Amino acid sequence: MNDSLLPRTKLWAHTMHGHGDDVVTAHATSSATVEPAARRTREYREEAERRLLNPAASFSSGAGDRLVPEAPDPLRTCFQRDRDRIVHSTAFRRLAGKTQVVVYPTDHQRTRLTHAIEVAQCAVAMARGIGANVVLADAMALGHDCGHGPGGHASEDAFDQFIEEGYDHGPWGADVVLTDLNLCRETLDGIRNHSWSRPAPSILEGELVSWADRIAYCAHDLEDAIHAGIVAPADLPEVVSDVVGTTRRQQLSTFLNAVITTTMTTGTVGMDKQTAEALAALRRFNYERIYTRPESTRQSLVVVRVLTGLVEYYLEHPSAMPQEYRTDEAVRGVVTYVGGMTDRFAFEQAQRLLGWNPQQLPAGIGRYA
Repeated sequence: MNDSLLPRTKLWAHTMHGHGDDVVTAHATSSATVEPAARRTREYREEAERRLLNPAASFSSGAGDRLVPEAPDPLRTCFQRDRDRIVHSTAFRRLAGKTQVVVYPTDHQRTRLTHAIEVAQCAVAMARGIGANVVLADAMALGHDCGHGPGGHASEDAFDQFIEEGYDHGPWGADVVLTDLNLCRETLDGIRNHSWSRPAPSILEGELVSWADRIAYCAHDLEDAIHAGIVAPADLPEVVSDVVGTTRRQQLSTFLNAVITTTMTTGTVGMDKQTAEALAALRRFNYERIYTRPESTRQSLVVVRVLTGLVEYYLEHPSAMPQEYRTDEAVRGVVTYVGGMTDRFAFEQAQRLLGWNPQQLPAGIGRYA
């Protein structure tokens, strides 16, 4: 072994094979055991869903309802496969570099990726409480924002002018960005229709993700703004502070429990009037004090100009894009390419290709509406 290696590197190399002969274990002192039995197959998991979930839940079956038929997995349900495919996708990884509220965030502010993870936690919590399919809700939530472009919701305004039917991150994510994953119909429906301005999702889990998205971003966008010194807890309207509290933890607990209790009491996926009014007041406060503050509006206008310029540039210079985006539908190919960019890459391209002065590019709080 190379004597110049650091001691920790040498120690790490010694674990290359693991430990043991006939059965290799991860640790020299591994002692965990299980009762030998047949593997927990996909059919076993499907049957467990039938026994444990609410009758209104979505049940996995075989390979799932996919656009391109495929053989079922021997161990994982169709929705477990969807979740795995989303987590390992390039679109999901790129969310780490895309705006939630803050462009070029500091270490502790949300990105679009951490937002998706928090939405998934909220969706899973409600799914467990109601008896919905937890794995399906998790998959929908993790994938729900994969159609977002760089710079937050301002990217939709930029791309609207090039896409005939308009650019909506939900349908774009389901029908363009994630197409290659061949996800189940149910998963795609929840991703496509999670926004409240869209038609309602067709199944219970999709409705829960719609609530989870709004609950998560209202609470964590406020927390980020407080940490950034833009607003203070004392600024919140009384209907918010009195009903759901001033911290993210208090707000999430109240909102999520309200959806679970209301749904199980009335049979309708929703929230009681008092708590719903507090959620609406919180969102209105965020809209007025965070998302549409003058600095945010100026930043959004810059994002629109940058992305518009990039689309126009690549339409004139298609050879500057990777080959996979040079399609017969030139505009859609370009928008797909630019929409997939992270904030940093898009703004670097604006400097390199369009001559943007770095001092003119976005910094600080952006728009999330």
